[in-house]
Amino acid sequence: MCDNWAMDSLAGSLLVATPNLIDPNFFRTIVLLLQHDEEGCVGVVLNRPTEEPVDAHLPEWADLVPEPRTVNYGGPVEPSVAIGLSLSGEGMPTGVAGLSLIDLSAPPAGDGHPVRIYSGYSGWGSEQLETEIALGSWYVVQASPDDAFDRYDGQWRRVLRRQPGFLSVVSTYPDDPGLN
Repeated sequence: MCDNWAMDSLAGSLLVATPNLIDPNFFRTIVLLLQHDEEGCVGVVLNRPTEEPVDAHLPEWADLVPEPRTVNYGGPVEPSVAIGLSLSGEGMPTGVAGLSLIDLSAPPAGDGHPVRIYSGYSGWGSEQLETEIALGSWYVVQASPDDAFDRYDGQWRRVLRRQPGFLSVVSTYPDDPGLN
């Protein structure tokens, strides 16, 4: 839960892991923050595909999932929970115009809009996210609806490169600065 309301809601923003964040769950990740209010902080990691095929779990949705039609790692919390995002505009709002949370227990609407499916989610306890941001673990940047459907490889660098000033330069930070 995020009880510290000195900070406005960040729902609909991207959390981009800074080079200082070396936790293997979040190293070089991009998290779309879906909820940031008095009930808690929840997001999904956008750039961690798995090899698990969607049709093994949600076959009715598989044709709407872009190639390689796999489930994405949403985060370390409750990996048995499936979260779906769609560009359809139908469903629950995400805080990002044109991107919606969809009900995966219902049949697909048949509108042909692409869907991404995430296993698990990323969550933060009371004031934990605010503390991590203050400590320099995350950059907070504006999200685009296309971020959820971008290529995984190099996405961390592309999101940073499109930012103004210093963050654009951070996109060139090496994975292992000791090899520089």
